[in-house]
Amino acid sequence: MARIAIGGFQHETNTFAPSLATLADFEAGGAWPELTTGPGLADRVRGVNLSIAGFIDEAERLGHRLLPTTWGAASPSSYVTEHAYEHIAGLILDGLRASQPFDAVYLCLHGAMVTEHLEDGEGELLRRVRSLVGNDLPVVASLDLHSNTTPEMVRYADALVGYRTYPHIDMADTGRRTALYLDARLGGSGARHKAFRQLPFIIPITWQCTTSEPMRTVMELRDDLEGGEVASLTVTTGFPAADIHHCGPSVFGYASTPDAAKRAVDAIAGEIERREGEFEGVLHSPDDGVRAAIEIARHATRPVVIADTQDNPGAGGNSDTTGMLRALVDNDAPRAALGMLVDPEAALAAHGAGAGSAINIALGGKSGIPGDAPFEAEFRVEQIGDGTFTGTGPMYGGARMNLGPMASLRIRDIQILVGSRKAQLADQAMYRHCGIEPTTRKIIVNKSSVHFRADFEPIASEVLICVAPGPMVADPGALAWTRLRPGMRVRPNGPAFGRT
Repeated sequence: MARIAIGGFQHETNTFAPSLATLADFEAGGAWPELTTGPGLADRVRGVNLSIAGFIDEAERLGHRLLPTTWGAASPSSYVTEHAYEHIAGLILDGLRASQPFDAVYLCLHGAMVTEHLEDGEGELLRRVRSLVGNDLPVVASLDLHSNTTPEMVRYADALVGYRTYPHIDMADTGRRTALYLDARLGGSGARHKAFRQLPFIIPITWQCTTSEPMRTVMELRDDLEGGEVASLTVTTGFPAADIHHCGPSVFGYASTPDAAKRAVDAIAGEIERREGEFEGVLHSPDDGVRAAIEIARHATRPVVIADTQDNPGAGGNSDTTGMLRALVDNDAPRAALGMLVDPEAALAAHGAGAGSAINIALGGKSGIPGDAPFEAEFRVEQIGDGTFTGTGPMYGGARMNLGPMASLRIRDIQILVGSRKAQLADQAMYRHCGIEPTTRKIIVNKSSVHFRADFEPIASEVLICVAPGPMVADPGALAWTRLRPGMRVRPNGPAFGRT
């Protein structure tokens, strides 16, 4: 039995997004548990699809004793404030000091955290942990598939283990895999040799999906290469809305020999580079997408699902833009639903008026996104909810959500799910909390890029991607890069940054 100190700090930072992540955002939680310190950590996350939950389950099964420090996460947004970072990092380090002696450290990280004062939040946290525990004690971490993995992260961790799926249905499984690697390491495993390669182009987030090509084949190759000498092999596709030096995809692995690690990493990197041109797909304007959905829905027996990809709150959007709502209204979309539009004032107005009432409000559009504005109209309040419910889908299943006052509003034949706290629309339970049954809709518009697919593709006749105004720009080549490393291509087969 080993004594393992555990903790975590997760944030996906869109440096082009409108709102900072403050300490209050980590303390509030939302789709995930709130900031937690001390003995209650395990019970707070247990049963949720999170890496730390999977790590706890597997490490306990293996007989290890866990020493909790602090774990926290906030919805993706712009930079984490310096105050929030230093406070939470300080809690984790204080917890490590108080827990000594121990035999290893596990951290549940994201890999794409940028703060007001640091480009590489995870690399710096790992550096501080390494400075505290020394070079001989194992330090391992789990990462999101969208990690912008840096050389510093690889240097200061003995192993990094990433998700294999997007939608992220294997977050808890990733924690379990990390626990198994650490257990083997503590037992004397020789799989300690690292290999790491960064890829030379940014992958648009919409085409990082692992259930479709080319990522499906890339991940199948990863499955074939891991095993035997290669103890762990990870592809991180990068979070493509972070204006930092090390933004972009990478591959890394751990094996019993340097050559085995390098061969596996080179094989994956080579496959990705060979298929560079396939990492792009069809994007629709709001009106074109809605019109196409209406035509498909005339003969379909299941809903047409549209991704409002550029206002994805899972990638830094505030989930309040109205471009897709306007397109639904302007094109008189039948039996449509849109979710989740975050507007606390509108939700409170609906609660004040009550179900069955009509309210005149300016809905959404409060983030100041160019080309976007509030949607002013009369809406009927169909149902209200308190925003507390449990996710049921493959990604949010088991998550105890707390999204504040919620309501379903109707205009024409369009139902709008309104909430008070950000959460990516990736679970049918979010609609059902306010009486919207997604399986009976002809058209569903979800503020999400890919995660919605896990729970909505099984009920969809077709999926379309639309680009209404929003901060998660679908084409990374259109972003105003200033800090990307020279020579990095800003889109597949696109121009190289810093070169004319």
